[in-house]
Amino acid sequence: MILLPPRNFLALPEQWSGLQRSRVVVLPVPYERTTSFGKGTASGPEAIIEASGQVELYDEELDSEIYTATGGIATLEPIDPGGSDAAVESIRRHVDGLIGQDKTVVCIGGEHTIAIGSARAHSDRYPDLSVLQLDAHSDLREEYGGNRYSHACVMARVYEFSKDIVQVGIRSQCREEADFIRQHKIATFYAGDLKDGRYGPDRYAWHDAVIRSLRRNVYLTIDCDFFDPGLMPAVGTPEPGGFGWYETVSFLRRLAAQRKIVGLDITELSPIPGLIHPQFVMAKLIYKLIGYIFQKGAMNYAPALNTLE
Repeated sequence: MILLPPRNFLALPEQWSGLQRSRVVVLPVPYERTTSFGKGTASGPEAIIEASGQVELYDEELDSEIYTATGGIATLEPIDPGGSDAAVESIRRHVDGLIGQDKTVVCIGGEHTIAIGSARAHSDRYPDLSVLQLDAHSDLREEYGGNRYSHACVMARVYEFSKDIVQVGIRSQCREEADFIRQHKIATFYAGDLKDGRYGPDRYAWHDAVIRSLRRNVYLTIDCDFFDPGLMPAVGTPEPGGFGWYETVSFLRRLAAQRKIVGLDITELSPIPGLIHPQFVMAKLIYKLIGYIFQKGAMNYAPALNTLE
């Protein structure tokens, strides 16, 4: 079942939010089982979708009403996938069915665990795939609190079916995770290195370093704590030293111009009563990303990366 306006993403009218015509599908997954500090990620999808009704449909950067380039954006009823490994399989089946209908799927969580099922569905469907993680934390623990499907173990589970993982923005991890990264040669771009100019003084230098490490197809998973807490305070595990709006969207714009983003998820928003800007930021980010994916011609400003490494 699809959600109708005003309960759907962007509050789009029915002619622009039907499932058959829309090339993009928003799948809310209010899953929360393993949050370990701040709680509330189960309320994240509804908050983002509600806030999206206030996002301007015209995007001045792309000079377009983005939803028209996709034939519309459909929003499905939230799913309750159950718990732990059963949840991962349920999400995988839902996402796989949508990919089979030639849809670009945007999963909105919920805790980061939802990314395992969605990434698995895309890994099964798309050859030559990298999983790109924007996050403050490595999420590479083998288990946390006795649970292998904890939000702290997401990328360890992803690594079991996709060895091509690239991490960006990491600034908090345990010794076990640091050892795992070294042992398995995970491409991890630490926030401090990116901000200190390790990859070159040019503003695009770290963009290029990350993109060169990716294969042709990219599944993108974004934990909201990738952003600095000043911009994104509504997370359960905030970390200082995160990323701002423009440095993030400039990277994503360049990424979409040079690689094919085949699917994505946004997770770990924990709404704060009375504070509305975090969910609005995420709603606008999703709309921007859809625009970048479907309107590559608007991004020809960026020098091409001609090699795939």
